[in-house]
Order: sequence, then structure tokens, then C-alpha cells
Amino acid sequence: MTLSLIAPPAEEPVTLAEARAHLRLDAAEEDALLAALITASRTALEAETRRAFVMQHWRLTLDDWPSRPIELPLAPVTEVTAVKVALLSGTMLTIDPAFYEVDAKGEPPRIAARRGQAWPMPATRLAGIEVEFTAGYGPAAAVPQTLKQAVLLLAAHWFENRAPMGEGAELPRTVSALAAPYRRLRL
Repeated sequence: MTLSLIAPPAEEPVTLAEARAHLRLDAAEEDALLAALITASRTALEAETRRAFVMQHWRLTLDDWPSRPIELPLAPVTEVTAVKVALLSGTMLTIDPAFYEVDAKGEPPRIAARRGQAWPMPATRLAGIEVEFTAGYGPAAAVPQTLKQAVLLLAAHWFENRAPMGEGAELPRTVSALAAPYRRLRL
């Protein structure tokens, strides 16, 4: 199973102006660094929570159909835009959406062939199935305020502490506490 980003978010959940105000910065000379830290903070928190914050497009590639419904690794899912299977010709066949059903609101979001249907077998043994989907809460304005605050705090933490601290893999406690209610647990 491979997850690939097709189209990143068009905007970040926190603006540069919001981050500058949070840090009480008047000058714009470190805007490039601060913008990179906002993106890195969002990405780190998305990985921590297994959620997409701002709308973005992804592709999940599979070798074979699972015996159970396909579980999408990110939430919330807005829509499944395509399910494709490899043909002998080397092209991908897009499966009619009427053939399958989507539980976008589930935890995790899932896709399954409708009752009485069977998924077509891919012509290749590896990476012969693609599921393209849109994930995220919507535009930046729709991202929960708690997650925005976590992005702000993590970006500020990295801005003020430019040398590695601690074990390097841990989030600051306040950031971790803000993200905790949004974590999708793995069983």
C-alpha cells in the first residue's frame, strides 16, 4: 500500500500574518522561514493525527483487493474521485462509481464493492489498483480552531528553538494535548 500526494493544499490552515502576530514579529525578513515552519508544522500534525487539515488530493495504490472494505489512511474524506484498475494494455480502467459504495464519514473512511459485485482483478501483480480521493476539512476557515492553534504553537516552538531539542521526535506537550482529540488510533 502506497499513499501519494497528488495535489497539496492550496493554502495553510494558519496564515503568515497570524503566525507573525502570534510570535509578535513586526519585520518580514524571516517570512520565508516562518512559512516553511507553518507547512512543516501542518505536515507533522497531519502525520500525528492521520488527518488532512486543508483540502488536498491523494492516491492510494494497492497490489490486490483486500478481503474487507478498503480503509483509507486519511480522514476526513470529502469524496472518492476515482477507483482504477490496471489493464493488460498498461492503461488504467476507471471503475463506475455506481459499482462501489463509500463510507466517507467512517473512522476510518472505507470503500467496498456493492453487494453482489466483485472487484475486477488487476492485470499486474504490483500496484495495479489506485484509489484517488480528496481529504481535509475544506478550506483553511473550516479547520478546527484547536488544530490551527496546534500548528501555530508548533511553528512558534520551532521558530524559537532552532537547534534540535530532546529526543527530536516528540511534540511539545501543549501541541500534543491539542492534537490528541483528533488522533486516529490504529488497532
